Amino acid sequence: MAHAAPRSRVRNKRSGTPDIFSAQAHRIARFALPVVLGLVYGYWAAANRRYGGPITGWNLLFGFLTALAFIVLYLAVQWLAPRMKREVHAALWGAFTAASVGFLVSTTNYSVLWSMWLGLASGAALTALLFYRFHSREDAAGHRRA
Repeated sequence: MAHAAPRSRVRNKRSGTPDIFSAQAHRIARFALPVVLGLVYGYWAAANRRYGGPITGWNLLFGFLTALAFIVLYLAVQWLAPRMKREVHAALWGAFTAASVGFLVSTTNYSVLWSMWLGLASGAALTALLFYRFHSREDAAGHRRA
């Protein structure tokens, strides 16, 4: 058998995706990401609400309160979701996304019905995406596959 090469005795022990960040970087990102996303979300909501007018103190207050609410809710979902079954886990992130998008659209000149439909569509899309992701990467008990 000229085409068969002997196997090497050295085996590569690594499997799966490599972790390029340290544990400390993951701990920092766990809290930095919600803060950064919350500040962007609050700025976006405040900019939508002023409709291109001047920046006022009430507008700044609205933006910072919106950012604070977003950060608190994000951290609550981040803490609560992994403790649930994967179907509820996906639905919880979808509901958070639907509420976030719906509120952001409601601060514009569009109707409440449009903000509701856009929020529901984005939440349903994320729920379906996460449902597929969790079912394809976890076993029946909810443990990650190797």
